[in-house]
Amino acid sequence: MNITRENKDALNAVVKIDIEKSDYADKVEKILTDYRKSANIPGFRKGQVPMGLVKKQYGKAVLAEEVNKLLQESLGKYLNDEKLDVLGNPLPKAQDDIDWDTDAFSFEFEIGLSPEFDIKLKGRKAITQYTIVADDKMVQDQITNIQKQYGQLISKSEASEGDELTGVFFNDEVGIESTTTISLDKLKGKSNLKKFIGAKSGDIITVKSKGLFKEAHDLTTYLKIDQNTANDLNVQLTFTVNEINERGLADLDQELFDKLFGKDVVKTVTELKEKIKADAEKQFVQQSDQKLLNDVTEYLVENTKFDLPAEFLQKWLQTVGEEPMNEAQAKEEYEKSEKSMRYQLIESKLIVDNNLQVNFEELKAYAGEMIKGQMAQFGQLNPSEKEVEDIVARVLSNQDEVKRMSEQLTSQKLLSFYKDNAKLKAKEMSYEAFVKEVYGK
Repeated sequence: MNITRENKDALNAVVKIDIEKSDYADKVEKILTDYRKSANIPGFRKGQVPMGLVKKQYGKAVLAEEVNKLLQESLGKYLNDEKLDVLGNPLPKAQDDIDWDTDAFSFEFEIGLSPEFDIKLKGRKAITQYTIVADDKMVQDQITNIQKQYGQLISKSEASEGDELTGVFFNDEVGIESTTTISLDKLKGKSNLKKFIGAKSGDIITVKSKGLFKEAHDLTTYLKIDQNTANDLNVQLTFTVNEINERGLADLDQELFDKLFGKDVVKTVTELKEKIKADAEKQFVQQSDQKLLNDVTEYLVENTKFDLPAEFLQKWLQTVGEEPMNEAQAKEEYEKSEKSMRYQLIESKLIVDNNLQVNFEELKAYAGEMIKGQMAQFGQLNPSEKEVEDIVARVLSNQDEVKRMSEQLTSQKLLSFYKDNAKLKAKEMSYEAFVKEVYGK
């Protein structure tokens, strides 16, 4: 066997594999001998079929299978031995019908080579690293919401701002008849709110579905419709008022604190505010970290310049899906996925060059901490090491879970690396300001 490579350019090459009879003859002969022992051919006793007949009936099929196995094994070994970093999978070059009556064969495979490139994390423009704080207004709003949630309902004869109204939304045309309770602070705009202020039990209020609530998803909740219907809904609704209640605020006392956090965890309003602030800001870290990860990813893709073997990758995409693609579909798919391909190459290089790989011990420790956290949520605060280890073993036997956790742990390592090595500028702001700046809301 002889394997050679011709580099077409820096990103494309052709590997040629020449196979001689000596490379496959012994294996083919052995398989055909085994076939002869077990073949059932009319007119011959089992094991007495002439070898010539066995070769005539099975020879070409066995030869083709063994040559294909030899090709795959030798090509894989060659790529590994040569340390070739290839993209996608090698593609066999089309050739006319193979003459299986000859002794020697030649096959060619196109390969796409991974580009060489440098990564610079410190550009001229710094990437913003947000610190989101829970300001006094947010903390106070949260306290008020808690007081409302645990407060008593007080029946009223006439609705005013902030009240809760129980009634029925109705529209015969689209089949809506939903009994629900809405808080008037959920309504969007003064014109909608004005229709409900002053309403009494038995009143029928007419409103439009479009723009009725501040949060779009509330339409699905209060009208009991699916999201697709809610997205396109623009009809007139009636709301028949059945009950009007004011939500009295619960007292900020030890009984309430114990309900919220457990006995004596919080003892004063000051401690309550501190607890709410700390819990909120802990959640905000996840959002600011994800924003940083997204921004660094975008920066790296935009500022790390290299070419890809686009033509090869489009050919490869035609072969890999459950359903084959035509040339136009593969080109469209490549254009959609090119950015993610680029980041995968950048990320892989960062991981290898900076030793950020996830090893088994790290994965095991990560799984253990995750399981302890989940157990704590169900009141198991001090599980034994054996309990945790047994659950970790079960989790790590699931390849999907291993893949998911490995990706999470890799993201954590990359995030820490970016925080230490990227050019960042710190920016502290409230959650409301963060949402407005980042999402334009």
